Amino acid sequence: MANKSTTTATKPAPKKDKEIVRDYFNSTGFDRWRRIYGEGDVNRVQRDIRIGHQQTVDYVLGWFKNDKNAADQTVCDAGCGTGSLSIPLANMGAKVYASDISEKMVGEGKERATDPENPVFEVKDLASLSGEYDTVICLDVLIHYPDADSEAMIAHLASLAKSRLILSFAPKNPYYILMKKVGDMVPGPSKATRAYLHKESDVRRVLKSLGFTIKRKEFTATSFYFSRLLEAVRN
Repeated sequence: MANKSTTTATKPAPKKDKEIVRDYFNSTGFDRWRRIYGEGDVNRVQRDIRIGHQQTVDYVLGWFKNDKNAADQTVCDAGCGTGSLSIPLANMGAKVYASDISEKMVGEGKERATDPENPVFEVKDLASLSGEYDTVICLDVLIHYPDADSEAMIAHLASLAKSRLILSFAPKNPYYILMKKVGDMVPGPSKATRAYLHKESDVRRVLKSLGFTIKRKEFTATSFYFSRLLEAVRN
């Protein structure tokens, strides 16, 4: 009697964080965040996040305005979203390279830009970025990176910065850990699958080890958005 052959179904490998983020921001996440970053009608939670994110953006723009040197700067906006920071910086005279892991986000940014040549938009994840810029900025992106990966990513971004690195991240402390747990219990198909908090002391330690000193800092906290913003300059 011939042996019966058996086949075993192979389970697909679990998606990595980068793949999850890319797929999210090219689907339900894009629709959600395009509304948040835009000016149209949104629900109460989205409006709150819009206000918080814009405050973080405004802090960065304020630093450039106070320094009065935007026109002399080359800037990398790593994780640019729909261009909420890149486009105003370009309008201030900075030469901006804007990248995002999401093709849809980049497409939206190009449509919103008033100058077709500045910012220069490109679809790229953080690890694929290269080049050298006066200032490298990465706002509200480290939340997608666990501690095991975030330090290496900060080091990579720092290697691209000639003089300044600006980062924002969701700080890790007992209060915000509790807030995140509460938020995770609220169902919603358009929410990101994973979100990571980071200790400010850890981020500062990494920046110091890379030869950077904190020059300015700000903190934004609304009901549903919280972000620590650090400006680090080379020693």
